[in-house]
Amino acid sequence: MKVLLVEDDSDIALFISKGLKEAGYSVDVAKDGDLGLEFASSGLYDLVVLDLMLPGKDGFAIITGLRNRDVQTPVLFLSARRNVDDRIRGLKAGGDDYLVKPFVFAELLVRIEALIRRGNRATAAQGLHVADLTLDPLTRRVTRGENTIELQPREYALLEFLMRNAGTIVTKTLILEKVWGYDFDPQTNVVDVLVSRLRSRIDNDYPVKLLRTVRGVGYIFENPD
Repeated sequence: MKVLLVEDDSDIALFISKGLKEAGYSVDVAKDGDLGLEFASSGLYDLVVLDLMLPGKDGFAIITGLRNRDVQTPVLFLSARRNVDDRIRGLKAGGDDYLVKPFVFAELLVRIEALIRRGNRATAAQGLHVADLTLDPLTRRVTRGENTIELQPREYALLEFLMRNAGTIVTKTLILEKVWGYDFDPQTNVVDVLVSRLRSRIDNDYPVKLLRTVRGVGYIFENPD
């Protein structure tokens, strides 16, 4: 699942993005309202976490712009404004939830999960499929054939990213950006280690191998048939 965080406070943005990535989400961060509207308008995200007070366009302008463009991505407002009128205004403009700062991360995570389930139920119910491997974004259940596969959050995030890009070669740098989001040296072996762990869970015990290394380039996830 892919989340856009629009937040100009670097400490808060780091705190939230780190927590969401540890929970298995892919996170992009926009630090001003103009960039936030541009990113959110792409329709590539399962949810937008949106601050109200931002450089450039504020949160109200962003949600209005999104809904005017018929972008129906769920939006969770995250703001220090406690005024009830602000909450009502945000929800009337098309927001789906409103959480006041300071907040407990566990509550933010639960609200995000609830909004994603609600907003993507029809699409997510179909799941992601490659050959006999299935990933259900709603329950985070992964199966291959008749077997349920247990994955750690980072392994799950990598698998979801690969399955959403099935048939496309993805580089180590792209995996670092989308799964970790940190400025790692592309030469680090953390990707190789994670890919090896994932392969041991989803491929090693099965005759058909889905995760292939493209030497010198990256990895591709596909049904070889």
